Amino acid sequence: MLSIAISPCPNDTFIFDAIFHNRINLEGLKFNFQFHDVETLNHMAMTGSMDVLKVSFFTYLLLQQNYALLDSGSAIGFGNGPLLISKNKYTLEDLPRLSVAVPGRYTTAHMLFRIAAPIFREKHFMLFSDIEDAILDGSVNAGVIIHENRFTYEQKGLQKIVDLGAFWEKQTGSPIPLGGILARKGLGYDIINKLNRIMFRSVEFAFKNPEVAMPFVRQHAREMDEEVMKKHIHLYVNENTLSLGTGGKVALAKLQQIARERGLIN
Repeated sequence: MLSIAISPCPNDTFIFDAIFHNRINLEGLKFNFQFHDVETLNHMAMTGSMDVLKVSFFTYLLLQQNYALLDSGSAIGFGNGPLLISKNKYTLEDLPRLSVAVPGRYTTAHMLFRIAAPIFREKHFMLFSDIEDAILDGSVNAGVIIHENRFTYEQKGLQKIVDLGAFWEKQTGSPIPLGGILARKGLGYDIINKLNRIMFRSVEFAFKNPEVAMPFVRQHAREMDEEVMKKHIHLYVNENTLSLGTGGKVALAKLQQIARERGLIN
C-alpha cells in the first residue's frame, strides 16, 4: 500500500479520480489517499512522510535528491500564475512600504513573489484561503493568491497589482511551472516507472471522460461554484499535465536557474 497525498483542489481531484476509483490499470499497486492544502503537502515532502505527493515546484527544487518528478500530473501555467492583489491601488514600486501575505514559505507563489518583488516591508505566511480576508480587514496591505481565488477576488472589491505568472512569462518567455507529482526515490526504479505509467493513464482518462471525474471534484470542493470548478480545471490541466514535454522541462530548468541566481535555492 503506497501513501499518496494531494490537494482537494479541482485540478488535482480531476486528474487523480481514475486512480482513486480504480478506473484504470494500477499494475497491482494500491494507494492510501490523504488530502491537504498545498503548503501542508510541501511540509510533508520535507519530512519524507509520504510515498507520492503533489507539491509546489519550489519545494521540488529543494528536494530533488530525495524525490523523482513524475512526467504526468504537473501544473504548468500559461497566463494563470499567482496574483499579487490589494484593496487599495498599488504598483510593484510600492512594495518596499507594504506588508504582504504569502500562501506558504515553500510554494511556487512565494518564489515568484521573491523574484518579482525582492524588496518589501514585511511578509506574513498564511493559509491561501485566509489571504483575501487578511487584506480586507487591514491585517496586511497586499497578498499573493492562488487557486480558485483568482476567479473571485474582484467580487470582493480587491484589485490586481501584478499577475506573477504573466510577469514570469514576460521575463523568461516560458510558462510557469507551478506544481508536480513526486515519488520517493527510495521506492525504487520499478515502482517509480509503474507510477509514471499509472499517472499518465489517469490524466488521459480524465481528458477523455471529463464528466466522470466531476462527482469526485465536487465532493472535495463543496463550497466552490460549479463554474469556478470547471474554470479551475481548464486553467491548470493542459497538455503539459499529460506529459511535461520539452516545454515543461525547459520552463522548470529556467525556474531552477533563476531561483539559484536569486539565492532562493542552493
